[in-house]
Amino acid sequence: MSIYDIIDATWPAARFDRIGPWVIRDGQGGGQRVSAATATGPVNADDIATAEAAMRALGQEPLFMVQDGQEDLDAALAQAGYGLHDPVAIYSAPVSEIATQRPPPVSAFDIWPPLHIIEELWAEGKIGPERMAVMQRVAGPKTAVLGRVRDRASGVTFAAIHEKTAMLHALEVTPEQRRQGTAVNILRHAAFWAQENGAETLVALVLQSNEPACTLCTSLGMRVVGHYHYRK
Repeated sequence: MSIYDIIDATWPAARFDRIGPWVIRDGQGGGQRVSAATATGPVNADDIATAEAAMRALGQEPLFMVQDGQEDLDAALAQAGYGLHDPVAIYSAPVSEIATQRPPPVSAFDIWPPLHIIEELWAEGKIGPERMAVMQRVAGPKTAVLGRVRDRASGVTFAAIHEKTAMLHALEVTPEQRRQGTAVNILRHAAFWAQENGAETLVALVLQSNEPACTLCTSLGMRVVGHYHYRK
C-alpha cells in the first residue's frame, strides 16, 4: 500500500469515482486533498478534459494532485495551463523513535470526539465543519491531540491510523502560543497514542513553504519520504 493510499484512508473524500485513468474525489468543501483528481496511469489532453468535466459536475473547480514519479502528468497539466500550487513534503519516522519521552504533565491529551475548545482551535485555523466531516468519515482508530501551555489550550492535531501507519492532519497552534513547545508536545503525545493503538510509523504532511513545521519534523528525526503538489 502506498503512502498516498494511507492519505486517502486517514483523510477521506466523501466519494471516490474511477473515470478512465482518474480517481475523482467528491470533497464536499473539505479542502484540496479530498477534492483533487489523481491519475492512475498515462493521460492525454482528452483525459484532462474528462477529469475537468467530472469535477465541474460535482461543483468543484478542476484541481489535480501530482505525486512522485508523475513527471509526464505534471508536464501535460502545465502545458494545459495549470499552475503549480502548494508543494507538500511527506515526513515519516518510526513511532518508536518519537515515542521516547512523554510531554510534561497536562501539556497534551488525546480526546475523541473533539471537545468544543478543540473545534474552536480548528476554526481559528479555518478548519471548519466541512473538514470536521472528513475526520468523522475515517473508519479506523482516530483522535484529536490537544496541546496546553500555561493552563490554556494552545494547539491541536488530528491523528488517524491505517495499516499500522499513523498520519497527522490539521495541525494548528494558536499564534499567541507558538514557540512554547506546543507542537513538539502534540507530536510526541501523538506518537505515544499511535504506539498504544498498534501503529509502527508516524507520518506528517507539511507544506514545503512552512519552514517552522519542516524544522519541527526534522528536529524529531522525521525524514522526507515523498512529495506531492497540486496543479490548478
